[in-house]
Amino acid sequence: MIFSSSSSVPALAAITCLVVVVLGCYWPVEARIPTTLEGPFEPVTVPFDQSLRGNAVDLPESDHRVRRRVKGFEPEQISVSLSANYDSVWISWVTGESQIGYNIKPLDPKSVASVVRYGKLRYPPTHEATGYSLVYNQLYPFEGLQNYTSGIIHHVRLTGLKPNTLYFYRCGDPSIPAMSEIYHFRTMPVSGPWSYPERIAVVGDLGLTYNTTTTISHLTSNDPNLVLLIGDVTYANLYLTNGTGSDCYSCSFPHSPIHETYQPRWDYWGRFMENLISKVPIMVIEGNHEIEEQAENKTFVAYSSRFAFPSEESGSSSTFYYSFNAGGIHFIMLGAYIDFTRSGKQYKWLEQDLANVDRSTTPWLVATWHPPWYSTYEAHYREAECMRLEMEELLYSYGVDIVFNGHVHAYERSNRVYNYNLDPCGPVYLTVGDGGNREKMAVKYADEPGNCPEPSTTPDEYIGGFCAKNFTSGPAAGKFCWDRQPDYSAFRESSFGHGILEVKNDTWALWTWYRNQDSDNKVGDQIYIVRQPDKCHVRQVLKSWIVDI
Repeated sequence: MIFSSSSSVPALAAITCLVVVVLGCYWPVEARIPTTLEGPFEPVTVPFDQSLRGNAVDLPESDHRVRRRVKGFEPEQISVSLSANYDSVWISWVTGESQIGYNIKPLDPKSVASVVRYGKLRYPPTHEATGYSLVYNQLYPFEGLQNYTSGIIHHVRLTGLKPNTLYFYRCGDPSIPAMSEIYHFRTMPVSGPWSYPERIAVVGDLGLTYNTTTTISHLTSNDPNLVLLIGDVTYANLYLTNGTGSDCYSCSFPHSPIHETYQPRWDYWGRFMENLISKVPIMVIEGNHEIEEQAENKTFVAYSSRFAFPSEESGSSSTFYYSFNAGGIHFIMLGAYIDFTRSGKQYKWLEQDLANVDRSTTPWLVATWHPPWYSTYEAHYREAECMRLEMEELLYSYGVDIVFNGHVHAYERSNRVYNYNLDPCGPVYLTVGDGGNREKMAVKYADEPGNCPEPSTTPDEYIGGFCAKNFTSGPAAGKFCWDRQPDYSAFRESSFGHGILEVKNDTWALWTWYRNQDSDNKVGDQIYIVRQPDKCHVRQVLKSWIVDI
């Protein structure tokens, strides 16, 4: 649905039910969709349904959806990622077999070419692009632990693409020959205030469980144009190197000399997800389960090797933070497990990236990182306070509209908030760490009696220190937790699911959260998020000067 102008939109929510009745749709009259213009809302908690599978079971390696189906050096685990703008995408895939054991021998990445043939016609392809390849290792310097070496991972960037255009492609090495079947993807729309992808799927803490399969099935049925994965991808680090897994690693393996991982879970995940992400671009940011420490204190190796990131295209020197445009939306992906302090590279990059955003071209500014700043669940409560203290003021000053987080295995939507205070110009924070992973669902709230954590139990995972302290003002002054659902929390529910963002124009966007236990078209939470650029001052770049308007 397209609306003619920002000024005429406020009547939308009031007439939605009337429109659908006239069109003969099934929506009841009472299904009116609220808007953030009506907020802040009274906090709502949906009671946990004890019949739900609060725990999840991983797909075994014998499941046909995760088994290797190709031969030799034929491509598998194929995926599409965006570059910084519509005119470029990345195609990634894996060739050759990974190895795990005590005497592994890495493959030679130069032994297989990285080629993509593509065009607007299904056949024959009219363009060819080449890229680079790599192999990564996960090594443990301890007796009895098995080492891993990946298949050959290929990344090829396609350039000169047209906006909102369907392209067909094959990837592989035509000289062997070992080329994939024909796949397709659609580029993003050109950036502009009236140009947006129709549906953006948002999911976090996905893993590879039977609940995950339900999440992805429901997500796919919503026909997204883009997928955002807000950290915690495979949960390979819930396993020992011998393939023994647990819902709680530290509980089951307290004497392990290092936090082990079972890297084949990454291959299983890539195979399961291929059907979706070989056609729909996926953009990923790291979570704590991607740390995966190994020999020589290396971390995040699988994450940084397996996905393609528009880091260089967006002026970043890191796979841990980058940005990209999707139509009239500018997305900023931030890293919570590397240096986020104001003197660090990430913060300086963020300052420059925000200063370069032209809100007349990309009116919507959306930020994502893994651990939430505004979550009221007991799990991970105020764990990312150090990051909030460093970055919140900067993001607020540039008028970030929406923030997506994961980490907490439940769903929560905030009222507009800044520095724990209700603020009509603050972002709406959406926690979507409910993708279905193997760890337990978060069901306890910090504001319930006996659930408030001790401040000493909430260290920042990167800093290693404690930034969260008792509140100094407001209803929770002198306390570490509220004694009721905080005012900044608008809606919370413990259920697995995913969300869909539909930006309608330069000021209105529809957010819908779907629960796994419901039918595909039943809504768990829904709201129109409305920007008010005429009321909220946003820093802009004007003739090379940063000014407040």
